[in-house]
Order: sequence, then structure tokens, then C-alpha cells
Amino acid sequence: MTHADAKPGPGAPAGAEAGAPARPLLAGRLAVVLVYTAAMCMNGLDSTIVNPALFTIAGDFGRPVSAANAVETAFLVGLAVGLPVAGWLGDRFGVRRVFLGALAVFTLASAVCAAAPGLGALTAARAVQGVAGGLLTPVGMTLLFRAFEPHERAGLGKVLIVPTALMPALGPPLGGFLTEHLSWHWLFLVNVPIGVAAVLTGVFALRDQEEPPAGRFDTTGFLLATPGLGLLTYALGFGPAHGWDSPAVLVAGVLGVVLLGLAVRHQLGTEEPLVDLRLLADRSFGAASWLALLTAAGLMGALFAFPLLYQAALGASALDAGLSVFPEAIGLMAASQVVDRLLPKLGPRRLALPALLLAALVLAALALPGVGENPWAVRALMFGVGLILGTAVLTVQIAGFADVAPPAMGRAMGLFTIVRTLGGAFGIAGAAALIGALSEDGTHGAEPGPYRVALLATAGAVALGALVAARLPREAPGPPPMD
Repeated sequence: MTHADAKPGPGAPAGAEAGAPARPLLAGRLAVVLVYTAAMCMNGLDSTIVNPALFTIAGDFGRPVSAANAVETAFLVGLAVGLPVAGWLGDRFGVRRVFLGALAVFTLASAVCAAAPGLGALTAARAVQGVAGGLLTPVGMTLLFRAFEPHERAGLGKVLIVPTALMPALGPPLGGFLTEHLSWHWLFLVNVPIGVAAVLTGVFALRDQEEPPAGRFDTTGFLLATPGLGLLTYALGFGPAHGWDSPAVLVAGVLGVVLLGLAVRHQLGTEEPLVDLRLLADRSFGAASWLALLTAAGLMGALFAFPLLYQAALGASALDAGLSVFPEAIGLMAASQVVDRLLPKLGPRRLALPALLLAALVLAALALPGVGENPWAVRALMFGVGLILGTAVLTVQIAGFADVAPPAMGRAMGLFTIVRTLGGAFGIAGAAALIGALSEDGTHGAEPGPYRVALLATAGAVALGALVAARLPREAPGPPPMD
């Protein structure tokens, strides 16, 4: 997508970029932060809160648990379907309108989930919820990043980390508590008052901003990328559980890869692509995107493999295993404070590169014999994973968009979110495939060796990211020059 050069018009603030939307005032910024945080917390929580309730949901509807898994699959596939069109929709209809519209649909779908009379209706409502969630993440981050200059974004770590770290970690214990003491319907009802309040706040407090020309809708790219992402997400999500040679998984995986390959070829050859892959040519943004893929693969793969190792080594319960990784979320919260203080002083490269190497060592330490038998060692290392890897992840996310012009921000956020989402899916699927291949019976057994190998593989993915981090800028973004 190209944008003609233009000079700031009369009355534009000094140093304003061509085509850049006006920066909101303090009250407007606060509204952006509040509405963004509320929406992303709902989205982050819903990615994990349903997992502990699937058995209960299946029993209530008189269906097997395997059928109830469709509730989660529908959400993940819907998420993948919404991501490719987010950038274009934001440019075409305005970031504020698309964000608030997606938030309203997400809230309404939550209410429908709670009132669903059967598993089919619940699955359909979760699919709609997933599509809305797929729009919320990139469009919401566009709204947030546009409200702050590049040199001000180090402080956004405190905002970004809550929905991306704390909410998904709170999901399983909160989901189990609500299901046990109230009912599974409350997993979705908790979204309704929060969503309504956030939509109303956004309607009255958020302002429309000037958007870049959206261009024509890339129908071919949509017809290739959207089903391609959905099918690949389905295959990666169900391959470990149902077997990679399962006909449904195999067909979905092969067809998804073929469609995405055709989509990439098309996106690089058209003037107005749905997903602008040419943005990856930017040194900082390209490095940040590949780092997002590698770090998401490492983190999500480790969070999948370690609870299984913890149960295999100690015979711990599923609840204990889930709680064992919770210190990682606390470490991620602390990372937001570290980035706020160190990024302006050290710069992206000198902060992210050693953090990635150290995070790889911590992940590898989790695989050492004897570590799984020591609960306090586990807690300390998981906190270290969150703190150190979280520092690198936040640094990369902030630095990668420093040179992205506001008119291209929506498309860049969409592409970045797609890459990060696929990275997490690849990490989980890769860890599961290694565990299955190395287990004696081909399934998840009690022998800890395969889980340790999977953890070492996740450490390798993070260590590989250190090579990419060398392409990040040395200096942190500075304030715009004064005329």
C-alpha cells in the first residue's frame, strides 16, 4: 500500500508526519488506554477460561468431551479468520468504529454463549466471538500506538502486559472456580458488563481520526489468506490431540499451507494487498515480526510442555501443574517495569539481545533433571522466564513500530499479530509433535525425557531469536525534532 507524500496542512502541529492523525489530548489518551485494556483483558481471558469447563459443558449438553472441543476450535479458527481483514477494515471504516464495533459484537456474542441452548449454538457463538477477537487485537493496538509518539511507547509495557500475560494466566483457575461454584455460563457473562461499559466509554470519549485511503478490497487475497489461516490453525490445534495423520487434520493442514503459499505469492505481486508483506522489508519491523514468531513459539511451546513434564516428574495434579506456571505471569508484569526504565537508556538491541540469550538459558534449565522435583526451583525459573523473556518481547514490540508511519500502522499491526499468533500455534504443535515422536508408545506417557527435549527445543527457538535481535536499532526512539 503506498501513500503519496504530503506536507502538514495549516494548523498542524510542528513536526507532524504527513498523513499522521492528530495526537489525542491527555483525557483522550486515558480513554484509549482504559477502553483498550478492558477489551484486551476480555479477549485474553476468553482464550483460556473455557478450557477447564469443557467436561462440564459436554455433560450439560449430553455430548462427549471430544465434541465439546469444538467450542475452543471455533474460537481459534474465528480468531485466524478475523486477523487478515483487520487492517483494511480499520483504514476503510476508521479504527475507532471498527474497534468499538468488534467490541460490541464480542460482548453480544458472549451473552449468546451464556444463553446457548445447545452445543451447536455455543460453538457458533464462539466462532463469532473469535472473529471479533481477531479484529480487536490489531485494531486496538493501532488505536493505542497512534495515541503515543514512538519515544513515549516504552511506558506502554504496563498496558500491553496485563491482557497478554496476566489474563490468559488467570483464565484456567478463574474458569475452574466459576464452573465449580456458579456455572459455566458465568465464563461468558463476566464479559457483558465490562464490554458494555467499555463500548459506552469509547462512544463518548474516543475521537475519530483521519485515516489513510483504504484502497480497493483485495478479494483474491481474502479468499486465499482467510481460509488458509483458518485451516492451518485448525490443523495445528487438533494435530497433537487427534494425530497428524487424521484425515481431517491432514487435509486441513495441507490445504491451509497451499492456500497460504498462494496468498503470499499474490500479496507480493499486487499493488494493494490485504496483508502487506512488503512491510517486512523494513529493518526494524521485519526483525520485530520474526522475533515475535520465534519468541511466541518458544514461550507457548514451553507453557505447553512444562506442565506435562511437571506431572510426569512429580506425579502432580493438573491443577498443581497449571499453577506451577503462574509465576511466569508475575514475571511478565515485572518486565513492564524493567522495559519502562531500561529501554530509553540501553536501546532495543542492547536490551533485547542479552535478554533473549538469558531467557534461552532459563528455559533450558527447566529441562534439567532434578529441577521438576523442586517446586521452589520451578517457581523461581518460571518467574525468570516471564521477567527476562517478557523484557525482550516488550522491547521488540515497541521498537518494531518506531519507524512505521501512522498511515501504515493498521496494516502493520495486522501482519504482526498474524505472525505472532502463528508462532504460538507452531510452538505448541512442535512441542507436542516432539513429545509424541519420542515417547515409546507415541503418546504422552510418564517418562520425562521427551518433555525435556521439547523444552530444549523451545529454548533453541528463543536463542535463535538473538541472531535476529542484532538487526534491531541500537538507539531508542527519540522525541520528534522541534521546528
